[in-house]
Amino acid sequence: MPIPFIDLQAQRQRLGQPLEDAILKVVRSGAWIMGPEIAELEKALGEFGEAPFVLSCGSGTEALQLPLMAWGIGPGDAVFCPSFTFAATAEVMPLVGASPVFVDVRPDTFTLDPERLEAAIVAVKAEGVLTPRAIMAVCLFGQPADYPALADIARRHGLKLIADSAQGFGCTLDGHHPIHWADVATTSFFPAKPLGAYGDGGAVLTKDARLHDLLVSLRVHGQAVKSDVEGRTFDHDPKYLNMRIGMNARMDTLQAAILLQKLAIFPDEIEARNRVADRYAAGLEGAVETPVVIPGGRSTWAQYTVKCADRDGLAAHLRAAEIPTAVYYPLPLHRQGPYAGYPAPGGLPVTEALCDQVLSLPMHPYLEPDVQDQVIAAVCAFAG
Repeated sequence: MPIPFIDLQAQRQRLGQPLEDAILKVVRSGAWIMGPEIAELEKALGEFGEAPFVLSCGSGTEALQLPLMAWGIGPGDAVFCPSFTFAATAEVMPLVGASPVFVDVRPDTFTLDPERLEAAIVAVKAEGVLTPRAIMAVCLFGQPADYPALADIARRHGLKLIADSAQGFGCTLDGHHPIHWADVATTSFFPAKPLGAYGDGGAVLTKDARLHDLLVSLRVHGQAVKSDVEGRTFDHDPKYLNMRIGMNARMDTLQAAILLQKLAIFPDEIEARNRVADRYAAGLEGAVETPVVIPGGRSTWAQYTVKCADRDGLAAHLRAAEIPTAVYYPLPLHRQGPYAGYPAPGGLPVTEALCDQVLSLPMHPYLEPDVQDQVIAAVCAFAG
């Protein structure tokens, strides 16, 4: 059998009949949009992720865009983010009229470099064209960015801090989830993510009750929410009273039901992912440059990404051995047409180098040791 890059069917088989029953329950209920499982999932995500308020939505991209809308970030505003990331991270800034400002990453953890970030903020302020408003850090490949340092910078410069945990929901630093430091943490439930649905979905976690209220409104076309109608009398259903420009960002009930089943085994899967990562690190030592996790950090290992000077040669060698690989990311955002005109103060030399060196190996909680040994042996054979 071919080696899967991510084995979602093994997880489905583990979940078994309870998962199928949960799906069928929603199908039979007819409550396919905003059914009771939505509120149940939001509560469970908050309990797991250290957040008193959670908003589910239709995708990880919407989860990033909604807070920007709630904070009124728009034309003339700057949001600082890495270029070494998936497009959704930077895409949401132009969607609200704001500008991404690209900042380089650390060469070891691949996450936003605090020193480079502060220098970029100072440079943008000095230029005076854009107004710094927020920082969007990324939990790349499953591990947390340096959130204590980033939060300190955000606080000193009066900026909001967003933790884009699309790849890293469940990761921790010194025992805390990113929301411990960030104003919001977001995630994606795209099927390939560590906590993935059977379709698209996302969530926003926050500690701010007023922000959550605004997000609830923005999620459904800016409709009136409790804080809008308290103490007021209307001659029609406030449901059809639109208080602000919003969007259609609801999650399907079916995805919530699936995620509830998956969340129940998620802590165990994180443990399994770390066992696989540890085994890779031991077996690949000296053959390639293995990933470095920030001190005190615990990754969810969305990808296991190594560095190799002859990345393309290694990928070809593994392909010949019928071992799948992937490159995240072959072309940084700042070198792609839609993003080429946005600022990158100080340049992005680490990002440029990483895009030529990184290669991701098969990674999932159900990677059997004998299969993993095939991968390790093939990588070591290429390294000689």
